[in-house]
Amino acid sequence: MTRKIAVLVRDRESEALRMALGLILMDDAVNVFLLGKKFELSEADSANKELMEEMDIAFFSDNEGNADTQYIPTDELARRLTEYDHVIPY
Repeated sequence: MTRKIAVLVRDRESEALRMALGLILMDDAVNVFLLGKKFELSEADSANKELMEEMDIAFFSDNEGNADTQYIPTDELARRLTEYDHVIPY
């Protein structure tokens, strides 16, 4: 059974992205939410993000300044989180 997993990223984005990438090994549906600030991804993080996008992991952010993410207002984000089986804050 496929589970829906949301990974909420505020800090330690490198570790959070690696963890989200590992979660897809069990064929679960994973989405990443970058919260609260503009994230500057390192070169390694960008490579992980590209791989994650190829594996259909969607990226959302409540900050319009985050490139290559879908902007989502905070109230909409809260509503969407209720649709997930697991929400992992990182």
